[in-house]
Amino acid sequence: MAQRKRNAANRAHRAAAGTVVPVAAGTLRGVETRGRSEGLWGRRRVLLLNSTYEPLTALPIRRAVVMVLCGKADVVHEDPGGPVIHSASRVVAVPSVIRLRTYVRVPYRARIPMTRAALMHRDRFRCAYCGSKADTVDHVVPRSRGGEHTWENCVAACSSCNHRKADKLLTELGWSLRLSPSVPKGQHWRLLCTIKELDPMWMRYLGEGAA
Repeated sequence: MAQRKRNAANRAHRAAAGTVVPVAAGTLRGVETRGRSEGLWGRRRVLLLNSTYEPLTALPIRRAVVMVLCGKADVVHEDPGGPVIHSASRVVAVPSVIRLRTYVRVPYRARIPMTRAALMHRDRFRCAYCGSKADTVDHVVPRSRGGEHTWENCVAACSSCNHRKADKLLTELGWSLRLSPSVPKGQHWRLLCTIKELDPMWMRYLGEGAA
């Protein structure tokens, strides 16, 4: 019994890490969607939570549905506008959020990788200089003047401010930052590093940075 539980936990951990989970042949045989095109399988993502409701990763719809059908996860929130999936024995509404039945221990990794998506979430898609909608990333201290590509030296910016600033320092322009750039904290930021557009259903699980 203990060995079976360990094996189940290992399979769930591989799913959370992005590895395909082996499932019985025919699990998705006869699956049909209603109201959406087949492109739905590749575009949409489903939030995977640990059994403790800690966000782990965002899965493709197909993998999320397989985990639900195989009893590895339960649906927490369905997609109100999504199609219904038909298998040989069950009918499953496309989920927005699912939760693992078995707890997965996630290795601690200290520094959050900086990506464009995560930086935009950190700065709430607002220009660090004027507060208008941001559409690019700017180095506070330009790379040409020794600035690094780090959380502490990168900010979201609008195209206008980015163009006006060019390779100048803030002191040369008389500008100031609306907020001091810093490294975000919390494991949910690893998820925000990879996804720009978030399902509103995910917000309650992703903390302040997703707002």
